Amino acid sequence: MASSSSQKPRRFIDGAIIVGAGPSGLAVAAGLRDRKTPFIILERNHCIASLWQHKTYDRIKLHLPKKFCQLPFLSFPREFPKYPTKDQFISYMESYAKHFSIEPEFGQTVVHAEFDCTGKVWNVRTKDCVFQSRWLIVATGENAEAVAPEIPGIEKFQGPVIHSSDYKSGSEFANQQVLVIGCGNSGMEVCLDLCRHRANPYMVVRSSVHILPREMLGVSTFEVATALLKWLPLPAVDKFLVTMANLTLGTTAKLGLCRPKTGPLELKKATGRTPVLDFGALKQIKSGKIKVTTSFVTGQHTEFDSIILATGFKSNVPTWLKGSDLFTEEGMPRCPFPNGWKGGNGLYAVGFTRAGLLGTTSDAGNIARDISDQWKRRINGL
Repeated sequence: MASSSSQKPRRFIDGAIIVGAGPSGLAVAAGLRDRKTPFIILERNHCIASLWQHKTYDRIKLHLPKKFCQLPFLSFPREFPKYPTKDQFISYMESYAKHFSIEPEFGQTVVHAEFDCTGKVWNVRTKDCVFQSRWLIVATGENAEAVAPEIPGIEKFQGPVIHSSDYKSGSEFANQQVLVIGCGNSGMEVCLDLCRHRANPYMVVRSSVHILPREMLGVSTFEVATALLKWLPLPAVDKFLVTMANLTLGTTAKLGLCRPKTGPLELKKATGRTPVLDFGALKQIKSGKIKVTTSFVTGQHTEFDSIILATGFKSNVPTWLKGSDLFTEEGMPRCPFPNGWKGGNGLYAVGFTRAGLLGTTSDAGNIARDISDQWKRRINGL
């Protein structure tokens, strides 16, 4: 019989507990280190940035230029390209951890965390120990677990069905007919990679989607949008982006890829749905090498050899964090960015901004300052 939490050894941490050693956890750890405030990081896997190391495909690159993806206090190496590769990003993360002497405690899966109103501490339980601290930082992020929705008829399929988080390379699917369910950035890139390895991808489009060029006149679309938002209201910027996308990419509705009525930035802000940045998949759709379909129909799947679910990810916070007013039932902060980083009783969230690593950097700085100020007042007896 498993030990109860009362029987597990307890460790009081004179500082903050950070759950998660991805980019968000490392960013806030670096901020605390810079302010000479103690912390520990609990990480369920045995490496940093485990999502990047184990749950991404080989050909992935950063979707945004590196200057928008660097973490606080340390830039990417100058020799890295504008859009670093997977291996280069992992190398940067490892160098970052080494630079700030960040040493997570690996293999520590948090199964339960709850605030003790009597002791005024957070009890954070893993299989080995109960960690206690006045401050708990949730850094497990928006993409902790793969989403595999129920799809009628898929249980009758006899071939392999995998999530895009388990997809590595199209070389495993050469000469196969592959059904890719989902048309977001992952679905598009998986289809493009399959094409490059002589597979025949069919992409199921389950909803409307915004597709934007990765760059406009040599400048990243993200950078263009960011600059325009300093001067124009969001609806005007959305209108400009869609107009430019139609001019450069053509009308995607003719290809079975209808745009939402809500603009790309407004939709991202409201729902977290990220517009697709085109890396070449649209050209393959136009040529017929990637075939677009709108449904997966029971009984019509026998022509396919494999199915890949590019159906996204979700937060896992509700499975282990209890009694919190900071998070919704879906595991996202109740208050949108930039006001969702702090809850009650010393609880914080980083990596849930729906604003990428720029949002992470902002929240990490706020959290590090807030906890450091409290910690210094406590040790000084103030």
